[in-house]
Amino acid sequence: MQDVATGKSHTILVLNTLAFTVCFAAWMFNGVLVTFLVDHQVFDWSPVQVGWLFGIPVLTGSIFRLPAGMLTDKFGGRPIFALLLLLCAIPMFWLSKANSFAAFAFCSFGFGLAGVSFSIGIAYTSVWYPRHRQGTALGIFGVGNAGAALTTLVAPTLLNRLTDQGANIEGWRQLPVYYALLLMGTGVVFYLLSENKKPASHTRSFRAMLKPLADVRVWRYGLYYFLVFGCFVAFSQWLVPYFVNVYTLSLVTAGLFASAFSLPSGVIRALGGWLSDLFGGRRVMLWVLCTSCLISFLAIFPRMETFSPGLGVMVQRSGVVTEITEDTITVDDKRYAITAKPESLKELNQEVLILPQKEMWHEPVVQVGQQVAKNELLARGVTRILFQANVWVFAVFVLILGSIWGIGKAAVYKLIPDTFPEDVGVVGGLVGVLGGLGGFVCPILFGYLLEGTGLWTSCWMLMFLLSLVCLLWLNFTRDQV
Repeated sequence: MQDVATGKSHTILVLNTLAFTVCFAAWMFNGVLVTFLVDHQVFDWSPVQVGWLFGIPVLTGSIFRLPAGMLTDKFGGRPIFALLLLLCAIPMFWLSKANSFAAFAFCSFGFGLAGVSFSIGIAYTSVWYPRHRQGTALGIFGVGNAGAALTTLVAPTLLNRLTDQGANIEGWRQLPVYYALLLMGTGVVFYLLSENKKPASHTRSFRAMLKPLADVRVWRYGLYYFLVFGCFVAFSQWLVPYFVNVYTLSLVTAGLFASAFSLPSGVIRALGGWLSDLFGGRRVMLWVLCTSCLISFLAIFPRMETFSPGLGVMVQRSGVVTEITEDTITVDDKRYAITAKPESLKELNQEVLILPQKEMWHEPVVQVGQQVAKNELLARGVTRILFQANVWVFAVFVLILGSIWGIGKAAVYKLIPDTFPEDVGVVGGLVGVLGGLGGFVCPILFGYLLEGTGLWTSCWMLMFLLSLVCLLWLNFTRDQV
C-alpha cells in the first residue's frame, strides 16, 4: 500500500468502481430475467430450479474469488480486471441463444465469473491507498454493489419494451446481447485508462500467500461477510419473485421495490467505510448485527388471515329457544346478548393496516324451538386476526436492512487490511469466497424452505438465526478486530 493517496489513486478508484458496478449488474442478471421468463410461462421451472439459476452465477463468482485475488496480488489489477470483463461478455452473449434449463445453467456459470471482480478490485484498490484511508477507499469501491439495483431497476422496463409488453416474447433475447456489449466496452476502457501496480508481497510464492488462511479470524470475517454480502446478493434476486408472489405486484413494480433494498446498500457502503475508519470495524459490526437480528425477526411474521374459536355464549338454565336475532338469543324469557358479524369485515382488507387487527363475533348453534340444557352452547365465538404485512412497512424494513448490510460490508473489509495489511488480496479473496457462497447457497435454501413450509417468510427465519450466530461469535471474541 502507498503512504499517501494521490490523484492517480483516485483515478484508479473511479475505474475500479465503474468496472465493479458493471460486473455486479451482470452478476445479478438472472434475478430479473429468470423471473420474467417464468412469469410469462416461457419456461416451466420450479421454485427449486429458479433458485439454482439464481445461485449458479453466484457460485462461479464465489469459488474463483480466492485465485482471482492471488492473481491480482501476483500480476496486478490492470490485466486481470480487463481480461475478466472481456471473458464474461462471451457467455453473456450466448445466453441469448439458450432454450433449456441446462443451457441457462451453463451460460450462467460462465458469466458468473463477473462476481470475482470484487476480490480483484479490493486488492487493486488497496495498493493505491495508505492504511488510515483503507476503510473509506474500499467503502467507495463497494458502491459498485449498486449494480444490482441498476439491473432490478432498469432490466424489467427494458424487457417490457423489447417484448412489446409480452406480445413479442422472443424479444427478451436482445437483453443479454446488450449486457455483453456493456461488459466488453468497459473492459476496453478499463485497460486503456488504468495503470498497473502490485503489492510488496507479489514476489512470494502462491504457497506462501496462502499461509494467513490458517488464522481463525479469516473464517470469522468470512461468516460475517456470508451474511452482509452473501445474503444481500441472494435477496437482490429473491426479492423480485417475493414481491410478485406475496404482494401480487407487477414485475416492474417488484423491481422498483427490490432496488429499494439493493441501491442504498451499495451507495451507503462508502459511509460504512468512513464510520469504520472513525470508530473501528468491530464496533460498527456489532451495531450492524444487532440491527440485522431485529429487522429479520420483525420480517418473519407472514401476511395472514387466521380464524380461531373465541369466547362463546352458554345457557345458564335449561329451557326452550324462543327467538334468535342478530344480537340476542332468547331462551324462555331470558335473553342472551351476542355479537353480530361486523359489516366492516370485507372493507378491512382494503385499508392500510400496520398492526394486526382483531374482529370477534358470535354464530348461533341452536334453532328456535330447540330444547337446551344448562351450560349448553348457544352461540360459538369466532375470532378473526388479520395481519396485512403491509407492503410499505415491509419495504421500509427492506430499505433499512439493505443499508445496514451495506455498512457491514464496509466494516468487514476495514477489518481485513487492519489485521492482514500485506495479504489483502488473499484474505479478501477467501472472505469474498465465503460471502459469495452465501449468495449461491441462500436462494437454493430459500427455494427448499418455501416448498417445505409454504411460507415466503421462511427466508427471514434463516436470516434471524444467521444474524444471531454472527452476533454471538463477535461477542465471545476478545480481540479488538
